[in-house]
Amino acid sequence: MKYRIRHLTTYRYTGAVTTCHNEIHLAPRNAPTQRCERYELFIEPNPAGMGSRLDFFGNPTHYFSIHESHLSLTLHAVTDVQIQPKEFSDPSNSPRWEDVRRNIRKAGMSPEVALLPYTFDSPLVSPSSELQLYALESFWPDRPIAEAAIELTSRIFNGFVYDTEATDVFTPLHDVFGLKRGVCQDFAHVAIGCLRSIGLPARYVSGYIRTQPAGGKTKLIGTDASHAWISVYCGPYGWLDLDPTNNLVVHSDHITLAWGRDYSDVTPVKGVVVGGGDHRLNVSVDVTVNDESR
Repeated sequence: MKYRIRHLTTYRYTGAVTTCHNEIHLAPRNAPTQRCERYELFIEPNPAGMGSRLDFFGNPTHYFSIHESHLSLTLHAVTDVQIQPKEFSDPSNSPRWEDVRRNIRKAGMSPEVALLPYTFDSPLVSPSSELQLYALESFWPDRPIAEAAIELTSRIFNGFVYDTEATDVFTPLHDVFGLKRGVCQDFAHVAIGCLRSIGLPARYVSGYIRTQPAGGKTKLIGTDASHAWISVYCGPYGWLDLDPTNNLVVHSDHITLAWGRDYSDVTPVKGVVVGGGDHRLNVSVDVTVNDESR
């Protein structure tokens, strides 16, 4: 499946910004089932300088500075991505979750050492006893890890309410868990917190999901959205991507931008500005099958 993604971000300020420095994660990373074939970024006003690098997690990261006075900032990323559907073995054939945890704990200097950052506390995800108890309702003794993880995210889907007004990016994980309400970012953090609370590596994945219009209706431009889900390490079974917001095993409708320990590692746009006063942010995302976008 080939997709074209147009991601338009606009900041409008009540006062002039004289200088800004920004870091962005808007370029899809390459992965075993995903290849970025085109990435173009248009910035207005024109940056005084910009560059790119791979961050600690291997995500393409771009940065730029603007040194002229401006009342708005526009970022327009256009990307072509090819996705190969992921193939999965029967979840019941995945390793026992305790065996995966045991191997991580004795990783030493083996390749598994790279998994350790996904087992520790991170800025927005702190494991807790309440998250551990919630996880253990699915992770009973000797259960296959993929089977248990799928059930855990299904329970989050059924037990939490999608509510765009209940939380913001600063709402602590403990409060989200108590409210049982939030958005995709919150549900991903809850799932990750549960998995790390029982010693399993889990990472936060940011990207896009293609939305399908209701029967008989035309898809509206810009109605797709940035999205978040999780990936849990299942030993020899590999990384398993799960979407607790939609109760899905990720297949071919999800496009990965970046992954890290939590949202703070993969924020689409972050930086500092001098001046500006208050600001208003508008984000528009359009995901289309490439053949339809020509």
